[in-house]
Amino acid sequence: MTNLILAAIAALIVGIVIGVLVGRSGQGSTLRQRRAEQQIEEMRNEYTRYQAQVNEHFMESAHLLRRFNDTYRDVNQHMARGANRLCNDEDWLLELEKENARARLEGSGENEGTEPPRDYAPKSDPKEKGTLAEDFGLTEKEQKA
Repeated sequence: MTNLILAAIAALIVGIVIGVLVGRSGQGSTLRQRRAEQQIEEMRNEYTRYQAQVNEHFMESAHLLRRFNDTYRDVNQHMARGANRLCNDEDWLLELEKENARARLEGSGENEGTEPPRDYAPKSDPKEKGTLAEDFGLTEKEQKA
């Protein structure tokens, strides 16, 4: 009977040792899993911050562009009002008309040396067949076939 009690106590000790070893190995994988989850959560937070920065950048860019357009429109309107108020329209129109006439006269001399585009390929000898001829580059056999 004492042998049976000693065997039971030995089995209990061996079971406790095995249980502790198995428990510790399970804690290692759980610890790794927790670390991985923390890393995933950190990456999510970083990605969310990045998205917020991108959104903020584009919102500010849109605001600045809107202000730029408003300022441009204001400057353009200011220049138009100033031109209307300060310029004598009749004198300005006469000057513009003279300038256009002068430009047309000067521009007409430039066109005399130009030639309209050709719709045929040039040849060195008028008796030659042009490159647009149907039988250009064909031998006599190929022409008959």
